Amino acid sequence: MDDDVRRELAPTGVLRASINLGNPVLAQGSPSHPSGVTVDLARELGRRLDVPVQLVCFDAARKSLAAVVDGAADLCFLAIDPARAEVLTFTAAYALIEGVFAVPQDSSIRTLNDVDRPGVRIGVKQGAAYDLFLSRKLRFAEVVRGAEGTMVFRDLGLDVAAGIRQPIAAFVAADPGLRLIEPPFMQIEQAVAVPTGRTASAVRFVRWFVEDVKVSGFVADALRRSGQDIAVAPAADG
Repeated sequence: MDDDVRRELAPTGVLRASINLGNPVLAQGSPSHPSGVTVDLARELGRRLDVPVQLVCFDAARKSLAAVVDGAADLCFLAIDPARAEVLTFTAAYALIEGVFAVPQDSSIRTLNDVDRPGVRIGVKQGAAYDLFLSRKLRFAEVVRGAEGTMVFRDLGLDVAAGIRQPIAAFVAADPGLRLIEPPFMQIEQAVAVPTGRTASAVRFVRWFVEDVKVSGFVADALRRSGQDIAVAPAADG
C-alpha cells in the first residue's frame, strides 16, 4: 500500500464509510453509536490506511449506495448485484446471508415454486439486494416495495414477505399466524464496494484487505462480537 492508494481510497484524508443500519445483521446501534461487522471492517481498513474513519450511516441500502455514487462516501458494504456493479466495484464476499419468504399459516404457498405465480404479491424493502434479485428473476409474481418488506406486507395484506433470514425469522417467531418457506430463495453475498473508476492498485488493495480479514479470523470475530450467526465467505479463487 502506497500514498497513491491512500489518496484513491480516502481522497479527503478521511475514509468515509457508508454504513447501512437497515441491515441489522451487518450493522447495529444508532447513527451516533453504530456497531457491527461493517463498522469494525471500516475502522480496520482505516487503521491499515493510516487515516481517520468517518462513519456515514443510513437506514437503507439504496441510500448507502447513493452516498458513494454522489461522492459523499468513499466505500460501502453492500450485497453484490449486477445492477449495483454498474456504478460500484466490488470485492469478493466477506459474509453470506440468506433471503427467505414468510407467508400466513393458511397460505396455499408451500414451496419456492408456489411463490412465482400470477396474483401473488411480495413485500420487499425498496432497493434491498433481494428486491433487485426478485425483480430480475420473477416472471409472474408482483414485487411491492416499501420502507420495510414486513411493513408493506402487513399494511397492504400481501401474500408473501421477503427479507434476510434473521429479521424475517424474528418476525415469524413473534406471530403464530405466520410461517417461513424453506429453503431460502437466495444466498446474499455481502462485500465491500468502492466507486467505479478507482485505480487498479486501489481496488487490488481493498480486495486483498477483504481476503486477509477473512483468513485471519477478523470477520468471524466481528460477527461473534455483534451476536450474528452467519457464515464467513470462503476465500476467493486466485
